[in-house]
Amino acid sequence: MASNLKLFIYLLVFFLVCASNGSSRKMVGIYELKKGDFSVKVTNWGATIISVVVPDSKGNLADVVLGYDSIAEYVNNTAYFGALVGRVINRISGARFVLNGTAYRLYANDGKNSLHGGHRGFSHVIWTVQEQSNGKFPYITFYYHSFDGEQGFPGDLDVLVTYKISGKYKLDVIMQATPRNKATPVNLGQHTYWNLGGEGSGDILSNSVQIFSSKMTPLDKNLIPTGEITTVEGTPYDFRKPMTVGSRIKETNGGYNINYVLDSPTEDQGMRKAAVVKDSKTGRVLELWTNQPGVQFYTSNYLNVKGKGGHMYNQYGALCLETQGFPDAVNHPTFPTTIVNPGQVYRHYMAHKFSFQ
Repeated sequence: MASNLKLFIYLLVFFLVCASNGSSRKMVGIYELKKGDFSVKVTNWGATIISVVVPDSKGNLADVVLGYDSIAEYVNNTAYFGALVGRVINRISGARFVLNGTAYRLYANDGKNSLHGGHRGFSHVIWTVQEQSNGKFPYITFYYHSFDGEQGFPGDLDVLVTYKISGKYKLDVIMQATPRNKATPVNLGQHTYWNLGGEGSGDILSNSVQIFSSKMTPLDKNLIPTGEITTVEGTPYDFRKPMTVGSRIKETNGGYNINYVLDSPTEDQGMRKAAVVKDSKTGRVLELWTNQPGVQFYTSNYLNVKGKGGHMYNQYGALCLETQGFPDAVNHPTFPTTIVNPGQVYRHYMAHKFSFQ
């Protein structure tokens, strides 16, 4: 039975990657960016990061992102491992919103809500490789055209994402989206699961985390923002000073899954420091910078899946730091807008800086 299911998945992938779009074919591949002993592998299925290999303080190499061994397994990637999600990351309440007097109904794939762009969002489509360079600062750019009405969203949208090794142990993610003919919400996100001890090495509860935020957007029982912006002070969500993930996680509702309002000032080219993660066992440090107003901190609260090398990924087996506009902003006029109009360009930058202590 298991072998038949595996065969079915591989046949499904073969169909997806070879399906004709007019006279052209879209093929799925794996692409490596490498600079010294730092390497990043990505695929144009979902514009997904599938591995990040980086040394520890003793020079030992490890892959620090969760994922699968084959592209076939990413087709049914319900955890969104490493994926580029959109048009809108996170949840949209009731899978609906009103824009310029028109009500739009989206594909509901999280109860009554839309999650990460719907059941076939940007994480579950084939992107086109637009450009690739293996020069001093290797990069690859993926392109996707989202058609008017896709998953219920209005207007045609041209989307680009570039993954670039821009320095020693520095990975940039550059997202851009341009609406052709209608205003539309755009809030892209990069959904990599990080374990600085190495994927499959256990939980991240001993990781130290600092988030440069004094406020958050609290959630209701369905994980939808209430519309409030509240202080983190006096709550287990206060990471203004470095704290281990596990130190107060039992005071939360099963783990962290909340949007933080970044209050660190913007610096070079509008970037602000969002978070710092440290793994004391390996000495690896991840520093995250962004131009976005928020960051979603998620601790893999529901994870239970077999990943790379047969490793079991369980609850708290990784953490996600997803820079973003505020969740469900289309239904909360007091939140910063995520609407992009024709003639405007959405730009979202992330910089991941690795170091060792």
